[in-house]
Amino acid sequence: MVKSMTGFGRSVSKEEDANNFTVEIKSVNHRYLDFNIRMPRSLMSLENKVREAVKERINRGKIDIFINQNIYGKEDLNVKFNELLADSYLNVLETIRDRYNVNNDISVSLIAKFPEVVSLEKKEEDLEEVWINLNDALIEATESLVNMRKAEGLKLLEDILSNSNKIKELLYNIEKKAPFVVEDYKNKLNNRLKELLEKGTIDEARVSAEVAIFADKAAIDEEIIRLHSHLNQLKETLEINEPIGRKLDFIVQEMNREANTMASKSSDLEIINLTINIKNYIEKIREQIQNIE
Repeated sequence: MVKSMTGFGRSVSKEEDANNFTVEIKSVNHRYLDFNIRMPRSLMSLENKVREAVKERINRGKIDIFINQNIYGKEDLNVKFNELLADSYLNVLETIRDRYNVNNDISVSLIAKFPEVVSLEKKEEDLEEVWINLNDALIEATESLVNMRKAEGLKLLEDILSNSNKIKELLYNIEKKAPFVVEDYKNKLNNRLKELLEKGTIDEARVSAEVAIFADKAAIDEEIIRLHSHLNQLKETLEINEPIGRKLDFIVQEMNREANTMASKSSDLEIINLTINIKNYIEKIREQIQNIE
C-alpha cells in the first residue's frame, strides 16, 4: 500500500487524573526515519519506549511528537518543611535583633518566605502505570497519523499511475515512428548524393554501409524495451504492501536514464519532442515519490 510521509494525528487520554495525556504527532517527508520528541522532563526515561512504539507503525519520515501531561488534581504533591534550615534562619534573626536592639517582628510568615524552608515535593510516579496510559494515547495518535498518510498515499498513487499511462502512450508513438527513421535517412542520403553527383552513379555498397552505421547509432529499441520494463516494475512496486519509497526512487532514476539515452540518439524531431514529454512526466513522478514512505 502506498503511504505518504505527510500526516497528523492527535489523541487525549480518557482518564481525568495525573496520568492524562495529550499526544500530537506530525510527519513530513525525509530520507530516513528521524524523531523529534518533546515531553515533560519527569517522563524523559520513557522517551525510548515512545520512539520504539512509533517505529512499529512508521518506517520513514521526519516525525515530531508532542506529549503534554494534564494534571487535574494535586494529590501527587507534598508540602515539605525543612526544620533545620528554619532553625538556622530563626537563630540568625534573633542574633540580629539582640545585636542591634531592634523591634522583634519575627513571624511564621517571615520565616516561611525564606528559600527552601517550605517547598513542594512531587511524589515519585509509577512509571509502569504512567506508560500504560501514555502508550494508549500514543497508539491512538499514531494510528490517526497512519490513516492520514494512507489517504494521502492513495492520491499519490492515482497521480503516479496517470503519469505512467501517459508515458506509455508517448512510448507507443515512438515505437511506431522509430522503424521509419532509418528508411527516411537512407532516402535523404540517396537524394543528397544524387544532387552532388549530378545524376551520376551511386555506390550502393557505400550507401548501405553508411545507413548501417547510422542505424546502429540511432537504434533505440533497447531503450524502449527497458523503459517498458521499468514502467511495469513501477506498477508492480506500487502494489507491494511495505515501504517502497526508496525502490521507486531507483526505478525512476533508471527511467530517466533510458529517456536521456533515447533523446541523445534520436535525430528525428518528432521522436525528440516525444522523448522530452516523457522526461517531463518522469519528473512529475519523481516529485511525487519524494513523499512516499
